[in-house]
Amino acid sequence: MQELLAIVTITTLAVISPGPDFAMVSRNSLLQSRRAGVLTALGIALGVWVHVGYTLLGVGLLIRESIQLYAALKLLGALYLVWLGAKLLRSRADAAPAADAPVARGDFAALRAGFLTNALNPKCTVFVVSLFLQVVGPQTPLASKLGYGAFVSGAHLLWFALVALLFSQGAVRARLLRWRIAIDRAFGALLVGFGALLAGSALRR
Repeated sequence: MQELLAIVTITTLAVISPGPDFAMVSRNSLLQSRRAGVLTALGIALGVWVHVGYTLLGVGLLIRESIQLYAALKLLGALYLVWLGAKLLRSRADAAPAADAPVARGDFAALRAGFLTNALNPKCTVFVVSLFLQVVGPQTPLASKLGYGAFVSGAHLLWFALVALLFSQGAVRARLLRWRIAIDRAFGALLVGFGALLAGSALRR
């Protein structure tokens, strides 16, 4: 029961804290569609299982103990965020769709964006590894650990699906779509900023 309470509390605080996942879901919901935002949220929830999987296999302990390996993973994730941000910063006014335009990227692209953003997010690596190595005891059955992983993934899905619903509300979306290019560039700068901070901390190691 103590493990469960700790996991629920820590996960809730970690999920709602701003980061690349939030930026990606809110941007796709606002500038594409509610469906794209929810699929991005689903991709993020699936990406959580990457971290849960390697942590349960013992790779999480290796990442925690190997400074070089962890720095390499942080740098890889940072480069991905910078690449995403750079794409948004290069957005053009003549590329802006109408408010009722269909989603051009497709369902799989939205799902993939969410999955990669989370799977390559070092913040999520630190969170899941620390959660399972420090809160979950070694005597905890595998079924319980998988249940904890399912809760962490489900919490991500629920929170970011709510974010998608909020940012895709008709009135909110119609008003903010007028500022599409500015929003694209703001989110682009945010992602580049996250990536630069992660790259800087990785290289300092």
